Amino acid sequence: MANKSRPSTLSVYLYVPNIIGYVRILMNCYAFAICFKDKYLFSLLYFVSFVCDALDGWFARKLNQVSTFGVVLDMVTDRISTACLLVVLSQVYRPGLIFLSLLALDIASHWFQMHSTFLVGKSSHKDVKDSSSWLFKLYYRNRKFMGYCCVSCEVLYIILFLLANNPTENLIEVLLNVSTRNWLYLTLLPLSLVGWAIKQLINIIQMKTASDACILYDIAKKQ
Repeated sequence: MANKSRPSTLSVYLYVPNIIGYVRILMNCYAFAICFKDKYLFSLLYFVSFVCDALDGWFARKLNQVSTFGVVLDMVTDRISTACLLVVLSQVYRPGLIFLSLLALDIASHWFQMHSTFLVGKSSHKDVKDSSSWLFKLYYRNRKFMGYCCVSCEVLYIILFLLANNPTENLIEVLLNVSTRNWLYLTLLPLSLVGWAIKQLINIIQMKTASDACILYDIAKKQ
Protein backbone atom coordinates (compact mmCIF):
# COMPACT_ATOMS: atom_id res chain seq x y z
CA MET A 1 0.00 0.00 0.00
CA ALA A 2 2.85 2.38 0.83
CA ASN A 3 4.42 1.83 -2.59
CA LYS A 4 1.15 2.65 -4.34
CA SER A 5 1.02 6.07 -2.70
CA ARG A 6 4.64 6.85 -3.52
CA PRO A 7 4.95 9.18 -6.55
CA SER A 8 6.65 7.70 -9.61
CA THR A 9 9.70 9.28 -11.25
CA LEU A 10 7.58 10.46 -14.18
CA SER A 11 4.97 12.05 -11.93
CA VAL A 12 7.66 14.12 -10.18
CA TYR A 13 8.99 15.29 -13.54
CA LEU A 14 5.44 16.34 -14.37
CA TYR A 15 4.82 18.30 -11.16
CA VAL A 16 3.24 21.65 -12.03
CA PRO A 17 6.18 23.72 -10.63
CA ASN A 18 8.63 21.59 -12.61
CA ILE A 19 6.63 22.10 -15.81
CA ILE A 20 6.81 25.84 -15.14
CA GLY A 21 10.57 25.36 -14.85
CA TYR A 22 10.70 23.73 -18.29
CA VAL A 23 8.68 26.61 -19.75
CA ARG A 24 11.12 29.07 -18.18
CA ILE A 25 14.03 27.29 -19.88
CA LEU A 26 12.34 27.36 -23.29
CA MET A 27 11.37 31.00 -22.82
CA ASN A 28 14.95 31.95 -21.99
CA CYS A 29 16.37 29.96 -24.91
CA TYR A 30 14.17 31.88 -27.33
CA ALA A 31 14.82 35.19 -25.56
CA PHE A 32 18.60 34.89 -25.86
CA ALA A 33 18.29 33.73 -29.47
CA ILE A 34 16.68 37.07 -30.37
CA CYS A 35 18.32 39.35 -27.79
CA PHE A 36 20.16 41.48 -30.35
CA LYS A 37 17.31 41.46 -32.87
CA ASP A 38 14.51 42.57 -30.54
CA LYS A 39 15.81 43.97 -27.25
CA TYR A 40 12.36 44.79 -25.88
CA LEU A 41 10.87 41.37 -26.58
CA PHE A 42 13.97 39.78 -25.06
CA SER A 43 13.59 41.93 -21.94
CA LEU A 44 9.91 41.05 -21.63
CA LEU A 45 10.49 37.30 -22.02
CA TYR A 46 13.44 37.33 -19.65
CA PHE A 47 11.52 39.21 -16.97
CA VAL A 48 8.43 37.00 -17.32
CA SER A 49 10.68 33.96 -16.90
CA PHE A 50 12.14 35.56 -13.78
CA VAL A 51 8.65 36.23 -12.37
CA CYS A 52 7.76 32.58 -12.98
CA ASP A 53 10.51 31.71 -10.51
CA ALA A 54 8.23 32.94 -7.73
CA LEU A 55 5.21 31.33 -9.38
CA ASP A 56 6.64 27.82 -9.38
CA GLY A 57 7.50 28.12 -5.70
CA TRP A 58 3.94 29.16 -4.92
CA PHE A 59 2.52 26.19 -6.84
CA ALA A 60 4.99 23.82 -5.15
CA ARG A 61 3.74 24.83 -1.71
CA LYS A 62 0.08 25.12 -2.72
CA LEU A 63 -0.07 21.72 -4.43
CA ASN A 64 2.34 20.01 -2.02
CA GLN A 65 4.66 19.30 -4.95
CA VAL A 66 7.96 20.31 -3.40
CA SER A 67 10.81 18.14 -4.73
CA THR A 68 14.59 18.15 -4.55
CA PHE A 69 14.66 17.94 -8.34
CA GLY A 70 12.47 21.04 -8.53
CA VAL A 71 14.69 22.96 -6.13
CA VAL A 72 17.82 22.11 -8.12
CA LEU A 73 16.09 22.81 -11.45
CA ASP A 74 14.97 26.17 -10.12
CA MET A 75 18.41 27.19 -8.91
CA VAL A 76 20.22 25.97 -12.05
CA THR A 77 17.73 27.84 -14.26
CA ASP A 78 18.21 31.02 -12.22
CA ARG A 79 21.99 30.81 -12.27
CA ILE A 80 22.26 30.00 -15.98
CA SER A 81 19.77 32.72 -16.96
CA THR A 82 21.60 35.39 -15.00
CA ALA A 83 24.96 34.09 -16.22
CA CYS A 84 23.88 34.32 -19.86
CA LEU A 85 22.66 37.89 -19.39
CA LEU A 86 25.93 38.87 -17.70
CA VAL A 87 27.89 37.33 -20.60
CA VAL A 88 25.78 39.37 -23.04
CA LEU A 89 26.44 42.54 -21.03
CA SER A 90 30.17 41.75 -20.98
CA GLN A 91 30.07 41.86 -24.78
CA VAL A 92 28.07 45.09 -24.89
CA TYR A 93 29.94 47.14 -22.30
CA ARG A 94 33.52 48.02 -21.56
CA PRO A 95 35.10 47.00 -19.25
CA GLY A 96 33.42 43.63 -19.74
CA LEU A 97 35.43 42.11 -16.90
CA ILE A 98 33.02 43.75 -14.43
CA PHE A 99 30.14 41.56 -15.59
CA LEU A 100 32.26 38.42 -15.83
CA SER A 101 33.42 39.01 -12.25
CA LEU A 102 29.80 39.35 -11.11
CA LEU A 103 29.02 36.09 -12.92
CA ALA A 104 31.88 34.30 -11.15
CA LEU A 105 30.80 35.65 -7.75
CA ASP A 106 27.18 34.61 -8.29
CA ILE A 107 27.99 31.04 -9.32
CA ALA A 108 30.76 30.53 -6.76
CA SER A 109 28.72 31.77 -3.80
CA HIS A 110 25.72 29.59 -4.64
CA TRP A 111 27.87 26.53 -5.38
CA PHE A 112 29.69 26.84 -2.07
CA GLN A 113 26.38 27.37 -0.26
CA MET A 114 24.74 24.30 -1.80
CA HIS A 115 27.76 22.08 -1.18
CA SER A 116 28.22 23.19 2.42
CA THR A 117 24.49 22.62 3.01
CA PHE A 118 24.82 18.96 2.05
CA LEU A 119 28.04 18.54 4.05
CA VAL A 120 26.44 19.61 7.32
CA GLY A 121 23.24 17.65 6.64
CA LYS A 122 20.82 20.54 6.17
CA SER A 123 17.75 19.99 4.03
CA SER A 124 17.80 23.46 2.45
CA HIS A 125 20.46 25.97 1.41
CA LYS A 126 18.19 28.63 2.92
CA ASP A 127 18.72 27.24 6.43
CA VAL A 128 21.09 29.91 7.78
CA LYS A 129 19.95 30.11 11.40
CA ASP A 130 23.49 29.37 12.61
CA SER A 131 25.00 32.25 10.63
CA SER A 132 26.56 35.14 12.54
CA SER A 133 25.55 37.68 9.88
CA TRP A 134 22.22 39.42 10.51
CA LEU A 135 22.07 40.56 6.87
CA PHE A 136 22.54 37.01 5.60
CA LYS A 137 19.79 35.71 7.91
CA LEU A 138 17.48 38.59 6.98
CA TYR A 139 17.94 37.80 3.29
CA TYR A 140 16.92 34.15 3.57
CA ARG A 141 14.25 34.61 6.23
CA ASN A 142 12.39 37.59 4.78
CA ARG A 143 10.83 36.81 1.39
CA LYS A 144 10.07 40.47 0.66
CA PHE A 145 13.65 41.54 1.31
CA MET A 146 15.01 38.66 -0.77
CA GLY A 147 12.54 39.48 -3.52
CA TYR A 148 13.60 43.12 -3.57
CA CYS A 149 17.29 42.22 -3.88
CA CYS A 150 16.73 39.60 -6.59
CA VAL A 151 14.34 41.75 -8.61
CA SER A 152 16.74 44.70 -8.31
CA CYS A 153 19.58 42.66 -9.83
CA GLU A 154 17.57 41.44 -12.79
CA VAL A 155 15.94 44.83 -13.42
CA LEU A 156 19.34 46.56 -13.31
CA TYR A 157 20.83 44.15 -15.84
CA ILE A 158 17.81 44.49 -18.13
CA ILE A 159 17.99 48.31 -17.91
CA LEU A 160 21.69 48.28 -18.76
CA PHE A 161 20.98 46.07 -21.76
CA LEU A 162 18.23 48.39 -22.97
CA LEU A 163 20.37 51.50 -22.44
CA ALA A 164 23.22 50.25 -24.62
CA ASN A 165 23.02 51.73 -28.12
CA ASN A 166 26.42 50.71 -29.44
CA PRO A 167 28.24 47.35 -29.46
CA THR A 168 30.93 48.57 -27.03
CA GLU A 169 29.43 51.10 -24.64
CA ASN A 170 31.38 52.57 -21.74
CA LEU A 171 29.55 51.52 -18.59
CA ILE A 172 30.44 54.62 -16.57
CA GLU A 173 29.35 57.00 -19.34
CA VAL A 174 26.00 55.23 -19.73
CA LEU A 175 25.32 55.42 -15.98
CA LEU A 176 26.28 59.11 -15.86
CA ASN A 177 24.10 59.96 -18.86
CA VAL A 178 21.01 58.14 -17.60
CA SER A 179 19.52 61.51 -16.59
CA THR A 180 19.04 62.24 -20.29
CA ARG A 181 16.77 59.22 -20.63
CA ASN A 182 13.09 59.07 -19.73
CA TRP A 183 11.80 59.25 -16.17
CA LEU A 184 11.27 55.48 -15.90
CA TYR A 185 14.97 54.72 -16.27
CA LEU A 186 15.83 57.59 -13.93
CA THR A 187 13.50 56.16 -11.26
CA LEU A 188 14.29 52.45 -11.61
CA LEU A 189 18.06 52.72 -11.86
CA PRO A 190 18.78 54.12 -8.35
CA LEU A 191 16.25 51.75 -6.74
CA SER A 192 17.71 48.72 -8.48
CA LEU A 193 21.30 49.80 -7.76
CA VAL A 194 20.65 49.72 -4.01
CA GLY A 195 19.14 46.22 -4.10
CA TRP A 196 21.88 45.04 -6.48
CA ALA A 197 24.62 46.27 -4.12
CA ILE A 198 23.02 44.50 -1.15
CA LYS A 199 22.74 41.28 -3.19
CA GLN A 200 26.45 41.37 -4.11
CA LEU A 201 27.36 41.91 -0.45
CA ILE A 202 25.18 38.94 0.50
CA ASN A 203 26.90 36.82 -2.18
CA ILE A 204 30.26 37.65 -0.60
CA ILE A 205 28.98 36.84 2.91
CA GLN A 206 27.43 33.62 1.60
CA MET A 207 30.66 32.46 -0.02
CA LYS A 208 32.69 33.25 3.11
CA THR A 209 30.16 31.53 5.42
CA ALA A 210 29.95 28.45 3.19
CA SER A 211 33.75 28.29 2.84
CA ASP A 212 34.09 28.36 6.64
CA ALA A 213 31.57 25.52 6.88
CA CYS A 214 33.59 23.40 4.44
CA ILE A 215 36.81 24.02 6.37
CA LEU A 216 35.19 23.25 9.73
CA TYR A 217 33.79 20.04 8.26
CA ASP A 218 37.32 18.92 7.32
CA ILE A 219 38.69 19.89 10.73
CA ALA A 220 35.92 17.94 12.49
CA LYS A 221 36.68 14.82 10.41
CA LYS A 222 40.33 14.87 11.48
CA GLN A 223 39.56 15.11 15.18
